[in-house]
Amino acid sequence: MNRSVFASFVGFFLFATTALAQVEQPSQITFQGTALVTKDSTAESTSTTHRATESGGLLVGYSYQFNRWAGAEGNYGYTRNTQNYFGSIGQSSIQADVHEVTGSFVAHIPVKVANVRPYALAGAGALVFDPTDRSLVNGIDRQTKATFVYGGGVNFDLTHNFGVRAEYRGLVYKVPDFTLNNLNLDKVTHLAQPSVGFFIRF
Repeated sequence: MNRSVFASFVGFFLFATTALAQVEQPSQITFQGTALVTKDSTAESTSTTHRATESGGLLVGYSYQFNRWAGAEGNYGYTRNTQNYFGSIGQSSIQADVHEVTGSFVAHIPVKVANVRPYALAGAGALVFDPTDRSLVNGIDRQTKATFVYGGGVNFDLTHNFGVRAEYRGLVYKVPDFTLNNLNLDKVTHLAQPSVGFFIRF
């Protein structure tokens, strides 16, 4: 092996080991209850409006903190709501199970307050809209939409391994049309997702 490559490998290993050693408990599992509020959207060309009902859901995640300031997190969320469409097409209402799968970079913000750990996050993922009854509207089908996610929150350590998390997440994605052309608004919408729950560190 080339000496420079070997030296680089050893240097990277020592750096990574040092970085990881700065975090005593790098892993964290979270369980949160969420509220989901979607912004209304209207297509200028067709005047069709999309409005999703507000709903509650569940968000679970796993995060790993690489060092004092950087980490990564994966989340799965679930809710059920109704996607409503109004316009020249009349009204169509499609109840759907919504599955959220995202991965994010997490920036941990150092503060001089004991047992308080604020953070910011940004990442990407997918929202899967799965109709609960496909016989109500002819031709509808499950649809996956790519999403950008951003947000932040605070972890409050109650004990060495357990605490409470308060978080806000925003998701930006295209309005679903369930593969129907007459429901296609070709518009980007925003989903606000405040949540609160608990975590376990190890």
